Amino acid sequence: MIISRTPFRVSLFGGGSDYPTWFRQHGGAVLGFSINKYCYISVRELPPFFEHKHRIVYGRTELVSSLEEIQHPAVRAVLSEMGVRKGLEMHHDGDLPARSGLGSSSSFTVGLLNALHAAKGEMVSKKALADQAIHIEQNVIEENVGSQDQVWAAYGGLNRIDFHRDNSFDVTPLILSPERRAEFRDSILFFFTGFSRIASLVAGEKIKNMEHRQSHLMRIMSMVGDAVEVLRDQNKPIRLLGEMLHESWMLKRELADQVSNPAIDEIYQNARDAGAIGGKLLGAGGGGFMVFIVEKHNRERVRERLRKLIGANIDIDMSGSKIVVYEPQGLEYC
Repeated sequence: MIISRTPFRVSLFGGGSDYPTWFRQHGGAVLGFSINKYCYISVRELPPFFEHKHRIVYGRTELVSSLEEIQHPAVRAVLSEMGVRKGLEMHHDGDLPARSGLGSSSSFTVGLLNALHAAKGEMVSKKALADQAIHIEQNVIEENVGSQDQVWAAYGGLNRIDFHRDNSFDVTPLILSPERRAEFRDSILFFFTGFSRIASLVAGEKIKNMEHRQSHLMRIMSMVGDAVEVLRDQNKPIRLLGEMLHESWMLKRELADQVSNPAIDEIYQNARDAGAIGGKLLGAGGGGFMVFIVEKHNRERVRERLRKLIGANIDIDMSGSKIVVYEPQGLEYC
């Protein structure tokens, strides 16, 4: 049995500039962090005593005789790319719901790749994990996804990620004092809107509009450097991040019609009326989790105003995808 644990993420600034159609022309930059909420993937060799060859368990259970029969696109693509031949049983468990703006699809892909590499006795680098997941999601499955989620899932941490025109990327961790990190963490409130969406569909509309929204994306991307300076300078109040998030959210809403809707707008305005400085809907848009920057004296007011929503306490995950159970006996299937 092999079990991998891979974090979800919160993207704060620069979202949209991590799509290849953008950064191959202009470069890209994002700022955000992996969180201490996780996707768990377990794999083991399935003994050859059943009518089916592979058992794949996620939101549904698939019992199939060949890789080609697998309906889950990421599982089918990853197992094919990894050259799995013998019978396999795979289980997925998550701390938070899928399709909720936290990069869960990429966490799933990275976690499955990590587990299968471990099953082959391979210790793969974080960069290799991210690169392989990006290739599978963008080139094999051909989904409308950017490149930041795979990087945070693999690396973990609070980072600035720069995307270059040659498809390479750099990860720059933000080094904060324990006091500044705690101040940043304690300013964040995190809520589930109660509904989810298929990110690739929303992202597809945003990609089509990029050429006509260059000024929006340039401004969104420029906020990455400004936000880094705020976090590094302990003399600058964290509330500045909230003001920047508010501006960024107003710009993001104009990138595609499906980014927001009346229900999301109402949640956002309620939070602002209760004292939240700014925030955003996470991910491509359309549903999922929302994050807000709120000063300490207003936190309870915001929680009370949004009491119908489920909140969660989050912190920064520093490890990225890792193998938490390694018992490889009987796993020589790759």
